[in-house]
Amino acid sequence: MAAGGGGGDPAAAFVAWCGAAGVRLSPKVRLSRQGTVSGYGLVAGEELAAGELLVAVPRPALLSQHTCGIRGLLRDAQDSLQSQSGWVPLLLALLYEYTASTSPWRPYFALWEDFKSLDHPMFWPEEERTRLLQGTGIPEAVDKDLANIHLEYSSIILPFMQAHPDVFDPKVHTLELYKQLVAFVMAYSFQEPLEEEDEDEKGPNPPMMVPVADILNHVANHNANLEYAPKCLRMVTTRPISKGQEIFNTYGQMANWQLLHMYGFAEPYPGNTNDTADIQMVTVRKAAMQRAKNEAQQQLVSEQWDFLCQLEMVGEEGAFVLGWDEVLTEEELSVTLKVLCMSEEEFKEYKEQDGWEDDSEEEESSTLSNEALSRLKTPCKKLLYDSVLLTLESYGSDLKADQDLLKKEAYEKLSRREQQALHVRYGQKRILHQLLELVR
Repeated sequence: MAAGGGGGDPAAAFVAWCGAAGVRLSPKVRLSRQGTVSGYGLVAGEELAAGELLVAVPRPALLSQHTCGIRGLLRDAQDSLQSQSGWVPLLLALLYEYTASTSPWRPYFALWEDFKSLDHPMFWPEEERTRLLQGTGIPEAVDKDLANIHLEYSSIILPFMQAHPDVFDPKVHTLELYKQLVAFVMAYSFQEPLEEEDEDEKGPNPPMMVPVADILNHVANHNANLEYAPKCLRMVTTRPISKGQEIFNTYGQMANWQLLHMYGFAEPYPGNTNDTADIQMVTVRKAAMQRAKNEAQQQLVSEQWDFLCQLEMVGEEGAFVLGWDEVLTEEELSVTLKVLCMSEEEFKEYKEQDGWEDDSEEEESSTLSNEALSRLKTPCKKLLYDSVLLTLESYGSDLKADQDLLKKEAYEKLSRREQQALHVRYGQKRILHQLLELVR
């Protein structure tokens, strides 16, 4: 593998490090900043067939809580390092290795240039985040992240550092650095899937850093993926790739709002076939309440909502998730619409059966495809239509305004953040407008 870029580019030092660490790189690929969608990427230097090995990373070259220089300390303290995210041991490993002058991973960290390229919404000023991303679900997700980061740092990280003053210094290992490393783990770490027999007993595997594999950028229509073997991790092509083409991994089926929130970028329309839009569950309740003509009807909606909560179909924090071709939370949405559209008598009977009913008539429409949505009963269509209108009101701009910004001349004047936020908003609004047409 060659390193593109020349000069004092840290890529050459990293490629040399890979060789010393036993990382096997295909001679047919090169690490480059040219011809990639963002930052460093992996580019085909020759034609590649499907199933070709691009890189094999031996497990000792992975950077994790089990391979770092303080693995003994982390193992001894594992009970006190439990957290909601499960990331604390890896983050402590990164805090240590990133600032240790003798770290064997220095050439790896040098590629990320002090994390200057990380531009997750958590680093945007709050005013900008709200203005550009209102209605997308990202500001709320970021608020939760920041609260968790502060909590983890003050209640777990600081006490651990104070217990090991010979290893850590809070003046060096600051909250700001911790926040950057959280974003680094969000964007670049991998989690090994559990074996099927372990899925019930064990929690998820902790995240780890996989040099070279983490350099591949993501698109929904990817051409490589990572395979886990006992002694190494292997990145393999999934289809033929032409010379000069960028090699893309997949981070999973991610909607644009998830990509921007966790990775700091979004895919331009119509590239992201996995994009989704949310309708908050409480928005459907609000639409049903607005439709109620008197107090008795409002009382009925309240009772129906409480019953849906008991059935665990809805919750105050939950959302119905809509994809391009179908509703991804199909059971929750169809049951919610049906219950909120019942008369008092129908609801009484439904409750007596504990939410069970004769399924024969429902059988054929168990998936809420676009075609099935257009066949919903009129009251359900109306409730869904009103819920979509309320959802569209939560954005700071309408579809037309975003469409105008996508025109070449206007788009080129936008900052990178404005462009990424636009891709998120536009995809969501397109899905919501498509739904409006289906149930109009």
